[in-house]
Amino acid sequence: VDGTLDNSFNPGTGLDDVVRSISIQSDGKIIIGGDFNFFNGISRRKIARLNADGTLDGTFNPGTGANWIVYDTAIQSDGKIIIGGDFVNYNGTAINRIARLNTNGSLDGTFNPGTGPSSQVNTASIQSDGKIIIASSFYTYDGTVTNGICRLNSNGTLDSTFNVGTGINAQILTTSIQSD
Repeated sequence: VDGTLDNSFNPGTGLDDVVRSISIQSDGKIIIGGDFNFFNGISRRKIARLNADGTLDGTFNPGTGANWIVYDTAIQSDGKIIIGGDFVNYNGTAINRIARLNTNGSLDGTFNPGTGPSSQVNTASIQSDGKIIIASSFYTYDGTVTNGICRLNSNGTLDSTFNVGTGINAQILTTSIQSD
């Protein structure tokens, strides 16, 4: 609260590369995503969960994780985790740039983005109704023109009722959901 270092949070030697996203779960555990491959020498490719004290949560096992950068993480009300980035597979399963993980770190097979976005996802925000806003500079989502921003149904399919017209003319780096 006062800005001093919390010595009870001890990640040890920590990560071998950049953290790009941090999301706090309701139980105080911390989801991190980024460019890293190891946490304290333990393989955790691009995604990991830490306990509130900074130690690695071994109950969250992403297997081989994402094959490339995770730019954003978001936690749904049921505890499942949305990850967006520039990866094209997760734990050996082909999935393009957007995925949903179960609370144990495994890929949620009920989330089906089809071919997904045509390029990286920089940001993902979850609406109160469970729909998901994703954005970056991608041109299409599952083959449909979306121009950089779109809304997904909770199962990963494109919500065709969300229409941004001609979309954006630059890259979107972050989104946030207003209460209305």
